[in-house]
Amino acid sequence: MGKVGQALQHVLSSYNISQSQLAIQLGVARPIIFRWFHGQIDPSAERVTEIVQAIQAIDPEASREFVECYLGHLTTNEPQQLMGIESNQLPQSDQVDVVALSRLFSDCTTSYKYLFFLSLLDILKRRQFEVLSSISFQELIVEMLANAWYPHTYFKLSFGTQDKIAQKLDSFNLDITEPILKFTDTDKKLLRTTIASQNLSDSISHLKRYVPFRLIASFLDAELKAHNVSKGRGNDLEKAMPAIAEKYFDVKKPLYKFDGTDYKDCQSLFIHPDWATYLEKHYSIIRGWAYWEWVKYMQKRNPNTPNLVSKIFMPQQRGSLLPQTKYWKQILDFQPVNCIYSGQPLDSKNMSLDHYLPWSFVAHDQLWNLIPTDPSVNSSKSNRLPSEKYFTDFVKLQHLGLKVSHEIMSHKKWLNIVEPYISELKMNNPEDLLDLDKLSKAYELTIQPLISLATIQGFSPDW
Repeated sequence: MGKVGQALQHVLSSYNISQSQLAIQLGVARPIIFRWFHGQIDPSAERVTEIVQAIQAIDPEASREFVECYLGHLTTNEPQQLMGIESNQLPQSDQVDVVALSRLFSDCTTSYKYLFFLSLLDILKRRQFEVLSSISFQELIVEMLANAWYPHTYFKLSFGTQDKIAQKLDSFNLDITEPILKFTDTDKKLLRTTIASQNLSDSISHLKRYVPFRLIASFLDAELKAHNVSKGRGNDLEKAMPAIAEKYFDVKKPLYKFDGTDYKDCQSLFIHPDWATYLEKHYSIIRGWAYWEWVKYMQKRNPNTPNLVSKIFMPQQRGSLLPQTKYWKQILDFQPVNCIYSGQPLDSKNMSLDHYLPWSFVAHDQLWNLIPTDPSVNSSKSNRLPSEKYFTDFVKLQHLGLKVSHEIMSHKKWLNIVEPYISELKMNNPEDLLDLDKLSKAYELTIQPLISLATIQGFSPDW
């Protein structure tokens, strides 16, 4: 089941909101809510935002919890207080201009502002919000590239047609070693070090021009107008911003100022102390708001991508495959099975689990997409898409697993095991899983569009 279905089940039940209430508020038929609720279909990218707004109209607290459930692990080790539903719900302050902060992501056509602000938060957190030292553009841009690496490299997500982040990452020779692949480098230290070792002059020049000087424009709107500085095309704003930010730093309190007043000489920035205090006090809320804005931006540019929220941020760790391994070992111990790729007999004591559709596309470890393979074959396949010639054998192996597990497990346990099959393959009756023709048709309707989408996104086909 996808993130939306899980979040809806939790929130509607917890806050006593009926599916009919939500349907009326959204202006859709109740059966559509039913299918979202049970994970039979996933709502479109635009619908996710509409769902949040509809729940908010019914119960604002429920809306906040829906976002929390939807974003899930993204605030690990932080209080679960995601407020990122409406920018006007950011914590108020007498010391800083929160309204200006709420306009930070207005009219964004690239990923730059989102990545810049999220990276700024990451750096401040590591520095324990100390502001006496400047933050260099190079450090910020390394952090931005590190934050963009995971969704681009693993999941091949689009950042937008005008965006150059993916192009910059592809121009590097990044030799990322095993720890980052196993998600043990949660602080991105290895990744940042590897990126910092590259020639970054072109990236710094490009991103410096478009991000740091424009990001704080919302804090200095009146001052820019007073100096006849246009925020439109051209580089008038960039040239004027360092001197304006310096002049009004103590009065208007923009988020930061620069280490010089001449645009060409600026190499770093200084966070305003009052903003550092505000961000530290409300860190988890601000971070959650920025994450939510980033998710909405990426949803619009990847509208058909499944499980998108799990593909944007680097997880703290990959989930364990022990339950799935146990399932397939039981099947192999019950009946001989050959690898669908190599044809070799499989040994329950020496096998690997293969994601038929690559994990880096589906971002989950559900049984309906997992089959046992020879370890060497699994390593060779990596994150490539399987050839169509393996499809029939894949379905037959899944069917065998379902039949054997139905025979050797209690009915209750079997129903729990097959729930993801029912929801993801959009089947109405668990017993239909035991019918090879019905199972094959369900897989065909599910797998083929996903393979087409993955191919368009850049995953290598026909392995």
